[in-house]
Amino acid sequence: MKILTHKDKGYPAFLKRLYRRALPSGEVTDSVREIIAEVARRGDRALVDFARRFDGAKLTAAGLLVNEEEREAARRAVSRETREAVSASLKNIHAFARKSLRKDWKARNREGVEVGERFVPFDRVGVYVPGGKAPLVSTSLMTAGFAQAAGVTEIVAATPPGPDGSLNTELLYALDAAGATEIYKAGGAHGIAALSLGTKTIAPVDKVFGPGNSYVVEAKRQMVGAVSIDLLPGPSEVLVAADATGKARFLAADLLAQAEHGPDSVVGLVTPSKRLFEDVQRELKMQLAETPRREIAQKALKKAGFLLLTKSMKESLAIVNDWAPEHLVLVARDEDQWLAEVRTAGAIYVGNYSAVAVGDFLAGPSHTLPTEGSGRSFSGLRADQFQRRASVVRMDQAALRKSQRVVEHFAEIEGLHAHGRSVTLRAED
Repeated sequence: MKILTHKDKGYPAFLKRLYRRALPSGEVTDSVREIIAEVARRGDRALVDFARRFDGAKLTAAGLLVNEEEREAARRAVSRETREAVSASLKNIHAFARKSLRKDWKARNREGVEVGERFVPFDRVGVYVPGGKAPLVSTSLMTAGFAQAAGVTEIVAATPPGPDGSLNTELLYALDAAGATEIYKAGGAHGIAALSLGTKTIAPVDKVFGPGNSYVVEAKRQMVGAVSIDLLPGPSEVLVAADATGKARFLAADLLAQAEHGPDSVVGLVTPSKRLFEDVQRELKMQLAETPRREIAQKALKKAGFLLLTKSMKESLAIVNDWAPEHLVLVARDEDQWLAEVRTAGAIYVGNYSAVAVGDFLAGPSHTLPTEGSGRSFSGLRADQFQRRASVVRMDQAALRKSQRVVEHFAEIEGLHAHGRSVTLRAED
């Protein structure tokens, strides 16, 4: 890991490098463009070929869709503990989602015109769920589950199959429980392309949600315009900002919990407490030795992990807002004071006992969050992203006449005679 104190010569330069703007690599951009073009040109045949190439799975076009027999087999196969865990998580997700759904409203402006907004769920959305060696069962709940709470009619899931052409049983069960009306064995950039453009088997969706690797993220970026997207979430990351009240054992555990996601995960600690700074280093060494995914976590720590001893808690929070972390763990004596200073984090976990893992699996808010500095521009996935918005305007002749003078003047300024006349005719009726 990069370990620096504010007194070190390289400290200012390292802080400057922390400011990030995610840019795709040329190689990834070109590869994804070719994959999308293949799906657009060859449809289902391209999906079958990519499944063989990337997943080692021999599928047919008819086998892309998970059938009812496969769903029923997953329902029978999962353990009682899995059913209970999925149910508990979905209950919290639905409760949280309903609180954040936007609601219709109306009012009258100064001229007496009734104005308002109307919100309806999208008709058909796509949710992408990473699979592979660590199938993200919870991600299916925190994407499809939000769509379910928002009242989306058609929830279309895409996820990569295993080499035998099947899906992870627990993942399939979770998607089924979260209301997925269609589930397809199509991962990677080609899965995103299929959801966005459609094929003979897969009808296109209106909006695409969900995290993924660099190819999935780039595919979502390139599909903007063909569909809407939620955000561009990349590799997992966490930043801990704590003062002397932080418990080193807990905070080191949070760092390792994110590091074990993958070698591209990014984890960091900023603290003005020398004691905590040193204790976390010791805890990381001890806990890492007991981590089954030690090799993966080690690569992440070595590649992009950092521990910084700052001048003050104020400087720590300035670093937080520059870095815009996906997850922020905030532990301080005056929690609310410092919480008010946070501007850019995707999700904030306040206090020593607020484990990020509880947010990942159970608490209710979605764990699909902005990464790589995009928290300056994007928020995490939320229920109102599954809603369409339309403004509503209603007026009687009295309100129209009160609006007439200003509208006719704008029409004259902009040289749009028919605009003004459309008001004048109504006012003179």
